[in-house]
Amino acid sequence: MSKHATAPQDETATDTNPDSETDAESTTEATPTQVTNGATAVVRSLENAGVTHAFGVQGGAIMPVYDALWDSSIRHITMAHEQGASHAADAYGVVKGVPGICLATSGPGATNLVTGIADAAMDSDAMLALTGQVPSGMVGSDAFQETDTTGVTAPVTKHNYFASDATTVGKTVGEAFALAEAGRPGPTLVDLPKDVTFGETDDDPGPPKAPARSSPSPDADPDAVIAAAEVISRAERPVCLFGGGVIKANASEQARAFAREYNVPVVTTMPGIGSFPEDDELCLSWAGMHGTGYANMAITHTDCLIAVGTRFDDRLTGGIETFAPEAEVVHIDIDPAEISKNIHADYPLIGDAATVLEQLYDAIDDDPETDAWVEQCTTWKEEYPMDYTTPEDEPVKPEFIVEAFDEATDDDTIVTTGVGQHQMWAAQYWTYTKPRTWVSSHGLGTMGYGLPAAIGARFAADDDQSVICFDGDGSFLMTLQELSVAVRENLDITVAVLNNEYIGMVRQWQDAFFEGRHMASEYNWMPEFDKLAEAFGAKGWRVDEYDEVAAAIEEALAYDGPSVIDFHIDPGANVYPMVASGGANGKFALSEDQL
Repeated sequence: MSKHATAPQDETATDTNPDSETDAESTTEATPTQVTNGATAVVRSLENAGVTHAFGVQGGAIMPVYDALWDSSIRHITMAHEQGASHAADAYGVVKGVPGICLATSGPGATNLVTGIADAAMDSDAMLALTGQVPSGMVGSDAFQETDTTGVTAPVTKHNYFASDATTVGKTVGEAFALAEAGRPGPTLVDLPKDVTFGETDDDPGPPKAPARSSPSPDADPDAVIAAAEVISRAERPVCLFGGGVIKANASEQARAFAREYNVPVVTTMPGIGSFPEDDELCLSWAGMHGTGYANMAITHTDCLIAVGTRFDDRLTGGIETFAPEAEVVHIDIDPAEISKNIHADYPLIGDAATVLEQLYDAIDDDPETDAWVEQCTTWKEEYPMDYTTPEDEPVKPEFIVEAFDEATDDDTIVTTGVGQHQMWAAQYWTYTKPRTWVSSHGLGTMGYGLPAAIGARFAADDDQSVICFDGDGSFLMTLQELSVAVRENLDITVAVLNNEYIGMVRQWQDAFFEGRHMASEYNWMPEFDKLAEAFGAKGWRVDEYDEVAAAIEEALAYDGPSVIDFHIDPGANVYPMVASGGANGKFALSEDQL
């Protein structure tokens, strides 16, 4: 059942009255902010970049920028916590395909953003963070709420800036915005001393402009393309490995055309979920630690791996020496730093994923003979199915809940998650057919990502798209204060808490590798999330039995506003298949006794 946000995206609204608890909506068309000082230049720069939404928390050092937002066309969404603002901005950018914007004040406001900035950096998500700072003359004096924000965030940003002058701060913000989405995307940050944002200027910053040489050539070397095309043509067991870079480059159309034209089985990484339709016969779903058995078998036995937009992280590869051991590797990536960093690339193709795939498509003269290989991959699907049992005398299985939601919603539904077992089940048992519908924390593995991400996704999504958040009880507890934002904005999102009263993935590892010693992983002190949701003003349900699942899902999806279903699931349910850390992908376990 499709759902829609009650606040259309094309409305102009601000969250500018400090005495108001709701975001006041403008009834007249907003005009561009008039530049009078550094703060208005910052806001004008965002307007020039086409920014329509920003997420943040007000505070002393950032107050001039918030004051400038009063008359802006940009809709500001006040979050309950700065970490929530960074995750919401991140997810907004993932769904919308543009840099998300988050704001915070100096000191603890800025440091509270760091987790979300680091998350965006690990997943190559375009985001711009704006932080307030004490006046320039007080920097280094241990002033109230002073933190070396550029120093703290240097390791987790693509680049950061300390604004030094009111006349240039607008251009600096524009450059940071453009840099965030140039080449390989990532987060940037501008630290804004209060004297700079108060400083007088009437200079319009103009459109955003990235630094010189920050946008690499989209084309791969033609000779390298020809060499890669030749190895693909003679391959007998080729596999396409589509990573998150396919989605970020808007290259899903080219990736699908390439695989289908040359009849090549497709495996994705977790960030690459949705780049290729999982209901396509060529799709083997995603590989890695908890990937499908058939995806991992294909990776293990391929003789030609065509990897696009992936950094070959350890959760994908397992032991590097056992990853695709028989394959010649063609690696397409926009960032030359990723070439041969983890997995040696026999045929490196540096360039934009969409452009290089088209180059390869045109360069292949002889189609590879893949019929027997495709048949073998189909056999592996039959041998290692993603199935599970649902005994009536046992608690509800989480896989059943994920599939029930999938069946009840449209193909373009956006799924966000926290991190843990629930994240794996949501990735394994939902059929993703479109890019930018899977929104999760991958490289950093940030518990608590799911709910604020759902808020950001809701503002970025089309009105008729559903937004579902799968969360665990431990993950949900970390950021559930953002329910207050969802209620205030009357956002049509549904949160499914897969509640097993554990940090489930930790408990699973403790059972497998620590002789069942559940140190600090038992969460039987959780609140009643359905009642807590009601206390926030959302709609809540509790589900304990299979025959309650369908009705609760139907009612939650029909409810026009934020809803939370507290599913009490089998506390002993585990995520399989599983490749032990550093193990060989082809030796995945289907049960604990195989680890």
